[in-house]
Amino acid sequence: MRRILSALPLEFRVLYRQFLLRVIDLETLSVQADVVAFLGQFAGLLIMFSLIQAGEAFLSTLGPPPTPQVLHLMAWHTEHSSIETMMLVVGLITVISWDATFPDRRDVMVLSPLPVAPHTILFAKLAASGAILGMAILALNCASSFAWSLVLAGIPRALRFFPAWWLTMISASAFLYCSVLTVQGFFALLLPRRIFLRLSAILQLAAFGLFVSVYFFEPTVAMPGIFASAEYHWVLASSPSYWYFAFFNQLNGTLPPELGWLAVRAWVGLGIVACGATASLLICYMRTMKGTVEEPDLVPGAEGSHWTPRFGSALQTAIVLFSFRSLTRSRQHRVVYAFFLSLVFAIALSLLRGNFSATTPRAVNQDLLISTTLIMCFAVIGLRSVFPRPISLTANWILRITQLCPSIKYIAATKRSMLLLAAIPAWFVAAFLSFSFRPWQQVAEHLGVLAFIGWIFVEVSLIGFYKVPFTCSYLPGKSNIQFLFWGFFVVLFILIISFAPVELRSFGDPSSYAWLLAALAAVASGLWAFNRHRAESAVLYFEELPDEMITTLGLLSGPPADMGE
Repeated sequence: MRRILSALPLEFRVLYRQFLLRVIDLETLSVQADVVAFLGQFAGLLIMFSLIQAGEAFLSTLGPPPTPQVLHLMAWHTEHSSIETMMLVVGLITVISWDATFPDRRDVMVLSPLPVAPHTILFAKLAASGAILGMAILALNCASSFAWSLVLAGIPRALRFFPAWWLTMISASAFLYCSVLTVQGFFALLLPRRIFLRLSAILQLAAFGLFVSVYFFEPTVAMPGIFASAEYHWVLASSPSYWYFAFFNQLNGTLPPELGWLAVRAWVGLGIVACGATASLLICYMRTMKGTVEEPDLVPGAEGSHWTPRFGSALQTAIVLFSFRSLTRSRQHRVVYAFFLSLVFAIALSLLRGNFSATTPRAVNQDLLISTTLIMCFAVIGLRSVFPRPISLTANWILRITQLCPSIKYIAATKRSMLLLAAIPAWFVAAFLSFSFRPWQQVAEHLGVLAFIGWIFVEVSLIGFYKVPFTCSYLPGKSNIQFLFWGFFVVLFILIISFAPVELRSFGDPSSYAWLLAALAAVASGLWAFNRHRAESAVLYFEELPDEMITTLGLLSGPPADMGE
């Protein structure tokens, strides 16, 4: 491998290394950021998913041997769900690195004076993006591919099952990646740069919502008889995951003849989007590369006088508006927050779909309580996740030299931003989704409980956050992504699911409901007092640095000898 890399041009190798590390915007990183550790944590998270799937595969063999029909159904369900999961992960990575493949202002301003050909930049960017996608594919299938090959195919047929699995995952990932590139390139070529930058935000949000919604709400067609039904023909024809499910079975030699048209769609679709992505990339690099320097990454607002609402004092209003405009105008923050908004959208869509299918108002149940609590949770945690990411480190000095008020007022303004931009909108979304539930008294009681839950989430998320939003440098690799992810999904989900029955039993019992509100108010007030006490002596910081560590050589194995001896 080293000989192959050393044979490549030096310009390509240098650019490839830089583009690979620019999966996170380098202008927002701390001076001691470790991007490699950050990528390693995400790879470890995907490997953990793969190990869980492998364990699930081997656990399925502990019971009595399944009948051939049951094994066939399990194989079809596992194959399709694995393809769906792979396409979701690749889709989210592709949208997160939305502009990573196309040239931006920095590429043009830095590389255009140098003797570097545009095709070298293009190939280096494609190689870097391919390396990230390849890491995701490898990490998500490293253990599960071996396990399912042995369980579903057996040792003799695993020699065909295993390569068919990997070729399908690579092809499905390439299809989704090229599809996004084709859409991006199409709009970048047809629209002026300024309009494209404005439209890019909508396209990113739409792509996040589309990928997550399709993954959670796509109809499941697992029975062989249903595949041949005319009722589900439109689902199969419009779903790329079913195309590549047929693609896999064609390579594995298990595809029924009546589903051959689905495999043809996979081959044709891959060829079309590959040609579209190639054409759009070449044209963009040859025709529009010089035009990208004329527009900034942060799109300027429309000219003219604008009325700005007041959100308290002048400092609180300034920080709230600064936070809101950072979310709406900055690509890097918009992408991260869009992931959490897509989860909120998926949960809301699930409740709305149930409302549309119901002929009469539904009774308040645990599904409503859990779903609306998750909406509040994702909204607050999503905004908290983007608060530490700065707009530009070169602009931080403005906020540092203009700190004329005590730190406690800045922290209070940050809390108000969290309430106005996350907790209160999430509460209104939950109220809208609750309109079709009855009785009204229980709906109102739940909204009262949800208000306290939102207050608690805000206070917990801002513990130790002594920063102005979007001004402190980002230090990837400092926090353990795997620990935070599993802690969130295990601990938080257990708490929410356990709390829902308690809340539901309190409805209709005034004394129980009063005790529940009193307990939530006590927790929220305690957290508020704790944060306020810490904020009185807090010092705002703008540069994220790793904790200092003192390293000793460990030469002394016992007590020091007496110097007089």
